[in-house]
Amino acid sequence: MTDLRPGTAERTGKNSRATPPPRRRLGSFLGRVDTKWSPYLFVAPFFVIFGIFGLFPLVYTAWVSLHQWSMGGSGTFIGFENYVELFDDPDFWNATINTLGMLVLATVPQLLIALVLASLLNQGLRKLTFLRVGVLLPIVTSVAAIGIVFSQIYDRDAGMVNGMLGLIGVDAVDWRADKWSSWIAISTMVNWRWTGYNALIYLAAMQSVPRDLYEAAIVDGASRIRQFWNITVPMIRPAIIFTVIISTIAGMQLFTEPLIFGQGSYAISGGSLRQFQTLSMYMFEKAFRDFDYGYGSAVAWMIFVLIMLLALINFLIMRKGK
Repeated sequence: MTDLRPGTAERTGKNSRATPPPRRRLGSFLGRVDTKWSPYLFVAPFFVIFGIFGLFPLVYTAWVSLHQWSMGGSGTFIGFENYVELFDDPDFWNATINTLGMLVLATVPQLLIALVLASLLNQGLRKLTFLRVGVLLPIVTSVAAIGIVFSQIYDRDAGMVNGMLGLIGVDAVDWRADKWSSWIAISTMVNWRWTGYNALIYLAAMQSVPRDLYEAAIVDGASRIRQFWNITVPMIRPAIIFTVIISTIAGMQLFTEPLIFGQGSYAISGGSLRQFQTLSMYMFEKAFRDFDYGYGSAVAWMIFVLIMLLALINFLIMRKGK
């Protein structure tokens, strides 16, 4: 029997609208779940891969560095003895000085030349695409091939560099015999390989600078050099910070170039007097030649700490000059 009292139909309609069907409630729930959790699912693969191949090796290396760990497997827990021994190890400090020296010789000229090169490529030159592709050729070249070629170029007896020095009356240089000569030779390899890469990063940043800034500077009578230092460099500061930090990280991990440059039985030692042995080479020597994995892991962690400190210092210096 139908209830005909006033307002009954309105109340019934309101109740029916307030309680949606089960299928609609399920769809609404799935929609909220999709909106809330989908972004996390999209970025999850990166964190999974980073956790497996980045974070876990880092933590595990720290654990190994606290042990007397040999090729046979887990050894005795010795706490921070590896680090105490490391700080008293002259070979470690020698490798640190070598790494920092080659870092400066490779990074500073590299980034300055890259800035100039990018500025030239940013002009209206002919065959610009060909030139941009040309600066990338060193990157796609095998680092082993680069090391072998430059080792021949800097050879003491038949190298092209000594041949050119002889034309102007300069005696031949044994590029592998001393610290400075070997640092220069190895830094040249690094500069040749990575200058073009950094130049293209700077070029991309320069092309995003508004052209009206340059037009206003021209109206004010600013020269090209002043435009470059007062407009271009401040506007591409984020790209400069990025390249400085990345170059610092790569320089602290320098390994293949000095290893191939060394040649012979003293290659991993960076020469007979360890004159160009880097921290990465010293870590490899301890871990995989002497099979002292605990000590090698301590060296690896010190490389990580030094990279973080240098990256932070570079970032603060660049930000302070903003």
